[in-house]
Amino acid sequence: MAGMTIGKLAAAGGVGVETIRYYQRRGLLEEPPRDGFYGGVRRYDTTDVQRLRFIRAAQGAGFTLDQIAELLELDATDDRARARALATERIAALDAKIAEMQEARAALSRLARDCASSEAGPCPILRAFEAGRQS
Repeated sequence: MAGMTIGKLAAAGGVGVETIRYYQRRGLLEEPPRDGFYGGVRRYDTTDVQRLRFIRAAQGAGFTLDQIAELLELDATDDRARARALATERIAALDAKIAEMQEARAALSRLARDCASSEAGPCPILRAFEAGRQS
C-alpha cells in the first residue's frame, strides 16, 4: 500500500477524498509533501491507512473529532489514565443516550397500544406529535 494517492487512501479507509482533506485541516492526518514525480502528487502509506481507520473506529464509538485528536496525542505519550477517562466519559454519554432512547421507546409503545385499543377518535400517536409541535 505504499505510495497511495489520496483517492486510494480514501477508498482504503472507506471515506471520501474531502473527508481526508478535512481530517488534514483538523490536524488528525498528516499531509505528506508532494513527490517530485507524477506531477507532484502526495503519496500516503500504510501508517496513514491505520491512522484513518483509527479515526473512523473512534468516531464509530461516538468520540468527537476533538476527543479523537486527544486520543491520538495520548497514543504518543502512552497516558493510559487520560485515555481511560475519555472512554469512561464516552460510556457515561452512551448510557445517558440509551436511557433517553429507552424512554422514547416506552412512550411510543404506550402510544401504539393506545392507538390499537380504539378505532374511534383521533389517533393518539398523531395527537401526541401534534402536541409536541405546538410547544
